[in-house]
Amino acid sequence: MNTSQQLHAAGQSVWYDNVERRLLNNGELAGMIARGEIRGVTSNPTIFMNAVTKSNDYDAGLAPLAKAGKTGEEIFWELAIEDIQAAADLLRPLYEESDKGDGYVSLEVNPYLANDTAATLSEAKQLWKRVNRPNLMVKIPATVEGLPAILHAIEAGINVNVTLIFSRERYWAVMEMYISGLARRVAAGLPVDSIASVASFFVSRVDTKVDGTLNCMVDRGGARAEKAAQFLGQAAIANARLAYHDFELIFGSERFAALKAKGARVQRPLWASTGTKNPAYRDVVYIEELVGKDTVNTVPPATLAAFLDHGVVRAGSLQEDLAGAYQSMARLEALGISMADVTRELEAEGVKSFAGAWKALMDAMETSRKAVVGE
Repeated sequence: MNTSQQLHAAGQSVWYDNVERRLLNNGELAGMIARGEIRGVTSNPTIFMNAVTKSNDYDAGLAPLAKAGKTGEEIFWELAIEDIQAAADLLRPLYEESDKGDGYVSLEVNPYLANDTAATLSEAKQLWKRVNRPNLMVKIPATVEGLPAILHAIEAGINVNVTLIFSRERYWAVMEMYISGLARRVAAGLPVDSIASVASFFVSRVDTKVDGTLNCMVDRGGARAEKAAQFLGQAAIANARLAYHDFELIFGSERFAALKAKGARVQRPLWASTGTKNPAYRDVVYIEELVGKDTVNTVPPATLAAFLDHGVVRAGSLQEDLAGAYQSMARLEALGISMADVTRELEAEGVKSFAGAWKALMDAMETSRKAVVGE
């Protein structure tokens, strides 16, 4: 039993944070599924940008679309949807075997729409229809404007991967949108047993941001320097453990029990941004410390390889030292680090980063299109 399978036995699913045509064509993705290394796939604009711009894998598919008069953006969606459909088809047996618990593929709405509720919802519905696979999850950002789109997408029967969650406060709002969407379906006499959703709670970026401030304190010296040094690398895991406790409270409530009786599924927390960015930290720390039932960890290629090689599964590690997690947050606040400010900045940076990747991708698609048609 490999370490991914050990995680599954402990209640957590590993999803692969990568999709590209090469993996689909050479059988590598199929092999990873067959070996039980992954149970789902996620994507984002940065992943697609790297796949399209750093290989020739899409040239054959791009040329006829360009010659047919498609724009760069239209060509991208055609190619991306082909990849997502192919990945979804590979994962379909797992989706059926797990009774719709796993086997999902995520595709993100245009990140430029992150602050536009109506446009986000409209694109989510379009993608759901165009991909036309029951094991698709449409990724919608957990911005203030994204929250109503999440509710209405769930109400419409669309599987949703809620992305860019950094704060517990926003996470509570995300869970509320999911439950409210289900409740509206039940009130309308519609089924809820086939709807799935995950809440993508970002991890490593929290440490990167907080550690940056702590290191500045250390560099300045003085009374706070020693304390600051002791708290490096604690914020992200503490934040995630507290979020998991919130998950247990909400989905263990009587309110959700009534929906569960109708067949509703919990909205699983998904730990995202789990590649270790600080080389001083263990390269699989954001997997080993975040193991819990009814959760997902979406991992980039290098992190998955590391975890399969030397990861250690500690069942229930998410629930360890909850009091310590509260204390870590209180100590950071006492040092003058506002987690509200940290997570607000991270959300803005995340939206900006994905939008930047999207623009670079669209520019690259347009350049490729022009090269084909001779403009």
